[in-house]
Amino acid sequence: MTPTDTRNPIVVMTERIGRAVVAGVEEIGLGAMMVIESFYWLIFGRREKQAVRFGAIAEQCMAIGIQAVPIIALLAATIGMMLAIQGIHTLRIFGAESRVTIGISFSVVREFAPLITGIVIAGRSGSALAARIGTMKINQEVDALYVMGINPVRFLVVPSLVAMLIMLPALTLFSDFVGLFFAGVYVNLDLGISLAAYADETIELLSVDDLMHGLGKSVIFSFLIAVIGVVNGASVQGGAEGVGKATTRAVVQSISAIIVTDMLFAFVVTR
Repeated sequence: MTPTDTRNPIVVMTERIGRAVVAGVEEIGLGAMMVIESFYWLIFGRREKQAVRFGAIAEQCMAIGIQAVPIIALLAATIGMMLAIQGIHTLRIFGAESRVTIGISFSVVREFAPLITGIVIAGRSGSALAARIGTMKINQEVDALYVMGINPVRFLVVPSLVAMLIMLPALTLFSDFVGLFFAGVYVNLDLGISLAAYADETIELLSVDDLMHGLGKSVIFSFLIAVIGVVNGASVQGGAEGVGKATTRAVVQSISAIIVTDMLFAFVVTR
């Protein structure tokens, strides 16, 4: 019997909770420092003769944004039609199915477009970022960058963070248009409301504040996905199994953070 087995279970549990809290605080601190350092290299990199390469940012924009357009379009179209189907079915009980545009417009622009886009990018690009950095760490490529005088944050983190900040809001805006369009197609087929009338009502209902509500959330999601992916990649231990665990952890944490943040954002903004 080991000494651990004879200890008070409450003490053991308290120690585990304490270690988990300390580890969480360390990860939050590491993420905050990476964000600060990223902005430092983005602003003062040229003065330090280590400017952030535009080509690296463009490459990440392609990987994060352009290549994700098909899956974003598919999911946005599906969500838009689903909202139209459920909205018409629900409002038909009250004989008010012609007002379904109200629910569709606000739901897509303020909630579903940024949320679904963020979740897809977290699972697609956040996991790839964690896996790439984790693999480089176990292969000692990060240490090699230090030896060559290249700052890893400037070389690895900044392009991904900037690309995420550019492409996630852009994909969210694209998701808005696709979701609203396909919802309008179903409304036209089911209720006979023309797409022109549907578009006019949608434009009348939505304001710039509604659009900025969703885009603002997407900017926050960008930070969360990039930072969580980098932190998990940088904390990899062991070999391929460690990379797999870090990748899975990055996806779970990113999606959880996105959903919780979305709830808090909606609560605060609507007060």
